[in-house]
Amino acid sequence: MSVYLSRLIIDQRSRDVRHDLADCQAMHHRMMSAFPATTSNRPAREQFGVLYRAETHPRTGVTQILVQSGRESDWTSLPDRYLVDTRGEADNPACRAVDAAWDAITPGMRLTFRLRANPTKRIDKTINPNDKLADKRVELQTEAEWLAWLARKGEPAGFELLTVEANADLGAGQQRRERIEDIFGFSPEGEPAARIPDTRSNPVPKVHGGRRGTGQLTFGAVLFEGRLRVTDADLFRAALASGIGPAKAYGFGLLSIAPAR
Repeated sequence: MSVYLSRLIIDQRSRDVRHDLADCQAMHHRMMSAFPATTSNRPAREQFGVLYRAETHPRTGVTQILVQSGRESDWTSLPDRYLVDTRGEADNPACRAVDAAWDAITPGMRLTFRLRANPTKRIDKTINPNDKLADKRVELQTEAEWLAWLARKGEPAGFELLTVEANADLGAGQQRRERIEDIFGFSPEGEPAARIPDTRSNPVPKVHGGRRGTGQLTFGAVLFEGRLRVTDADLFRAALASGIGPAKAYGFGLLSIAPAR
């Protein structure tokens, strides 16, 4: 099965764009509008392998959405002026197959990566069954917990993290104060590799949204960036396709990679 990566450069002057960025449920519906409805019991996002992430270029302030899927997307249903008019300088939306890049992954390969994730843990109900949080998922709060969470996720996903450093960060849709290596899935660019720590975990603003019948949705968000080493190419490709961690329907879990420089 082919895997496709779409890039949407979105226009924050659009009311529809601002609404979607502020409501993760609305953004989910917007992203899924590029794919056909499904009649099976399996959610369409899972059936078509849809993962996405909104992010802002640290120098230009341009906001884009990366969308990975197991079938080619169709963005013709987007509202007028949802996308920036690039005046022919770049395809917008852009879509390409990534199969060749994934097929070239081998054990031992070092890659730069970016991952926006929702690190959580489940409270063990056997310790205190009367705890109101027993058997519920709760957010991890510290940098050490976030990095340990990602390291644990890496083992069954066929990768290991390299050296670790954490820094403060701003959220998607806002200009970041520091220059860091940009991993947008198409053409990585940024500071010389020697000046960039191998892994950084950045707390970003919580993600909110409304869902009919169940009230408010709120997710803790952490942006991981850095370098990893592939330990098992098949497991790693499977993790790229399925995503990392929970809340994949709401803009989490897309692992973007690029060759380490």
